[in-house]
Amino acid sequence: MSTATQSPTAPAPAVAGAHAAPRAVRPIPTARLVKVELRKMFDTRAGFWMMASVGIVTVLATAAVILWAPDEAITQGTFSTAIGMPLSVVLPIIAVMSVTGEYSQRTGLTTYTLVPWRGRVLAAKLVGTLLVGVVAMFLALAVGAVGNLLGSAITGLDPVWDITTTQFANIVLANVLGMLMGFMLGVLFRSTPGAIVGYFVYSLVLPIAFGTLAALQSWFADLQPWVDVQFAITRLFDQTMTAEYWQQLGVTTLVWLWIPLALGLRAILRAEVK
Repeated sequence: MSTATQSPTAPAPAVAGAHAAPRAVRPIPTARLVKVELRKMFDTRAGFWMMASVGIVTVLATAAVILWAPDEAITQGTFSTAIGMPLSVVLPIIAVMSVTGEYSQRTGLTTYTLVPWRGRVLAAKLVGTLLVGVVAMFLALAVGAVGNLLGSAITGLDPVWDITTTQFANIVLANVLGMLMGFMLGVLFRSTPGAIVGYFVYSLVLPIAFGTLAALQSWFADLQPWVDVQFAITRLFDQTMTAEYWQQLGVTTLVWLWIPLALGLRAILRAEVK
């Protein structure tokens, strides 16, 4: 009688990944997102020249003060005012383009696929925008200081440093609020032309309308500081802020900045990306 020998059966190959432990995926660090958004602000031709215009208008404004301002006006305050005026236009447009670039260049689908939670992307854009604004203001301060020294040397007068730390902080705050206005309009419109037109309506048309109404109607003169956001922000440049002025700034920015920004962010978080 023969004995049957049964050969061992080879184990079935395991299906790849069937019982493997899930790989932990770390979220993209916020610092990297901010770095990426800052780089995107420089990548396009329009973005590059908008950034370059910050330095260009700063130097041109400083040169204009040295060439044409009277000798007694060669002070740090004069340089800061001359530089601040063009920057108050350029910086909000940079803020607009930081948001609308995703839609005008049709990169939103890629961005929000790589980082699905849109709130983190928008927060990175906001941080990058504010960093650009603050750096631009310190650059303007440095260029203005050089212009003050140069102008004083040309006129033979002693340099006048009439900008205090508090005044400079107020100027920085005013420009940051201007950039936030541009950021808010970019979030609301998601279109570069529409947001830029909206900003000029905010900064030029409405103040003129409110100022005309205040000049013609005495009842509105006392109400204007509570409804005109540009009127309240402008005080940061040239007046000592009182408790009432801060309250008026808070009320106007709540109505014209924070509430529209919240509505725009809600729309972006819920809208379909194409």
